[in-house]
Amino acid sequence: MSVSGARAVEPSGWAVERFGRHAAAVAAAVPVQLAAAHAKAHAAHLAAGLKKRSPYGVTLAGAVRENLAETARELGESVRDVRGYEYAVINDHALFPFRYADKPKPLDRARLPANVSPTRRRLFQAHGPQPPDTLFEVDGGLATEEYLGLREAFEELGASTRLVCVFFTADAENGIHVIHWGEAHLEPDRTFTWPHRERLPLAPVPLG
Repeated sequence: MSVSGARAVEPSGWAVERFGRHAAAVAAAVPVQLAAAHAKAHAAHLAAGLKKRSPYGVTLAGAVRENLAETARELGESVRDVRGYEYAVINDHALFPFRYADKPKPLDRARLPANVSPTRRRLFQAHGPQPPDTLFEVDGGLATEEYLGLREAFEELGASTRLVCVFFTADAENGIHVIHWGEAHLEPDRTFTWPHRERLPLAPVPLG
């Protein structure tokens, strides 16, 4: 799905600060690319003919990453490989897509799964926003090697690159329900605090 085929979206000031001259194109492309990814995942779901263990979720996750990478390339921006996964990096901001539920659910209830990989945790800790002020900061002398390692930036992503999260819900029958993007801080209980978040419009699922 080409960026040029996306409807124009008026970007917010926040989006302009992050994506610069590409802000309008990125804001328009994200819903289109998610809809296109759903179409591909839905086709895989139908082809499998399974009621359980449908390939929908796995196909959707891969297709979303590939589509966002396509957007970055069309804009002349970067695609970086992190542990075998491609991430679109536009104006030093990496798009991190995540389907947080398979049914409509408030963003405040989004949570990473218990078996989340260390790579995902480290992406949030090292490239996400700084945590909000808390009553108890980790003392330097008490910080464990694992804790400090989570804050080491991925050089392949770019040490100065920051995450822009694209959180959405979707299922095989109904497609994409809702799309949010913004900056999310990962909490110890795997929930998120959002210093900034916005809701993006949905795009129609492409035919054929």
